[in-house]
Amino acid sequence: MEEYIYKDENYTIVGILFEVHKNLGKGFSEIVYKDAIEFELQQLNIPYQREKEFSVNYKDTTLKHKFYADFVVYDKIILEIKTVDCFNNSHYNQCLNYLKVSKNKLAILVNFNLVSLEYKRIISSKK
Repeated sequence: MEEYIYKDENYTIVGILFEVHKNLGKGFSEIVYKDAIEFELQQLNIPYQREKEFSVNYKDTTLKHKFYADFVVYDKIILEIKTVDCFNNSHYNQCLNYLKVSKNKLAILVNFNLVSLEYKRIISSKK
């Protein structure tokens, strides 16, 4: 049986996401949900970085354009916020790219634009 990566941290983050969705519901812009998540992370003294910048290396150079993950929580979990009708491949690929450039193992993709909160755990295929 495969290990459930960052089980306790994941549980805490998902609890925050449900708390934010319970209080705000659907229909706000991403920035409002990000502000509420940041508030909750601060209240719980959870380490995080918002709009974390990642460089992309290509061969022997660093490319001029950067990636900006919505949050990096516990210095190891990417948290990507969406307000969309449904997830699509570009959302999953975005998280996979963040995992690749950050060398982190777990991303949580969350959608606040539904009556019920939707989230997916995306695990890096790199060991």
